[in-house]
Amino acid sequence: MTANPATGDAHVVVACPPGLDVRRTVVRLRRGAGDPTWAWAPDAVWHAARRATGEATLRLRAVPGGVRADAWGPGAAALLADVPGLIGLHDDPEGFAAHLHPVVARAHRAHAGMRLARGGDVWSAVVTAVLEQRVVGVDALASWRRLVARHGTVAPGPAPPGLRVAPPPRVWGALPVWEWRTAGVDAQRSDTVRRAAAVAHAFRADLPPVELARRLATVRGIGPWTTAEVTARALGDPDAVQVGDAHLPHLVGWALTGRRADDAGMLHLLAPWQGQRQRVLVLLGAAHGARPPAYGPRAPRALPLR
Repeated sequence: MTANPATGDAHVVVACPPGLDVRRTVVRLRRGAGDPTWAWAPDAVWHAARRATGEATLRLRAVPGGVRADAWGPGAAALLADVPGLIGLHDDPEGFAAHLHPVVARAHRAHAGMRLARGGDVWSAVVTAVLEQRVVGVDALASWRRLVARHGTVAPGPAPPGLRVAPPPRVWGALPVWEWRTAGVDAQRSDTVRRAAAVAHAFRADLPPVELARRLATVRGIGPWTTAEVTARALGDPDAVQVGDAHLPHLVGWALTGRRADDAGMLHLLAPWQGQRQRVLVLLGAAHGARPPAYGPRAPRALPLR
């Protein structure tokens, strides 16, 4: 790593295996196209994040043989240290038994360059996952955009306009009720974020997925779906399964059998890939992005107060 001690700016060049698709790997961490903590440019991907040492802006650009990562701000060195996991180099798809089902095998070949990203930002993963509980996804993404735009901070360095660092736990924990409501967040979800903020110091990125899930589950309002979302996004957990998702079981059943499935059916279908079930879910989502026909009631809309 090359660093400027006077400014905290730094950069590193990370060697990558041939065929690694960095953009398709990290895009799963972005919460919608309008996520203010990410910015896509023709020649670079930008990300604003917070680490224990402070805020930082990251720019990823392709160079011969790998990726050049530049970072600005007091958290630059810590964010650069997370780049290999962020772009999927800590993910090991070797030995993945894609051949056990022809649909999974085809998806694995078609998306061979995509890895499971390790985002490293546990707290932001907690907030976004809680916001996405029991509501239409587009509304949860809009809530995240509004709250980060209003209460986050401008990303350090030469960041693109609008790029912001999400607030720390103490800010989320102190947001007044009207801020949540105007962002379309109900009391159940906002109270869960506040309870989680009070113990956020326990949610560390260096924990194994099982231990992080156990700690998260001690917070009232955080269940198996939310813990799986967090360990998948923040830790790159290859075995996380979002039990309780409104659509995922049907997608798995539809893709692998041509029929709808419930949670029990999904777990049965995924059992041959124990230890790699999140990888199967990601591949099926990439290959079969169109959902099967929907039946039954939709999740409620999270409408802001007027």
